[in-house]
Amino acid sequence: MTAEELLRAAREGIALPPLSGPLQALAADARGDWDGAHAFAQDGEDAESAWVHAYLHRKEGDLANASYWYSRAGQVKPAGTLEEEWLAIARHLLAQAG
Repeated sequence: MTAEELLRAAREGIALPPLSGPLQALAADARGDWDGAHAFAQDGEDAESAWVHAYLHRKEGDLANASYWYSRAGQVKPAGTLEEEWLAIARHLLAQAG
């Protein structure tokens, strides 16, 4: 599954295969469920969960909180759009799951 396929499937409510917590968070976000996405991201204590957590707070507009989570993830806040970041995170996570 590609990041674009994951995004499309999540947005269209298509059943997804088993996913890691960070990927479940991204799928929930794509469905418009910020609270569910946040819960999945908050459950993980790894860098990938922190990256998704940072993205979610950036999306929410809480940039101070996002900066904290980017630091925890070892990432820099991207200059691109939220969708570009979503896809970059998903590509990274899917490659790790490979």
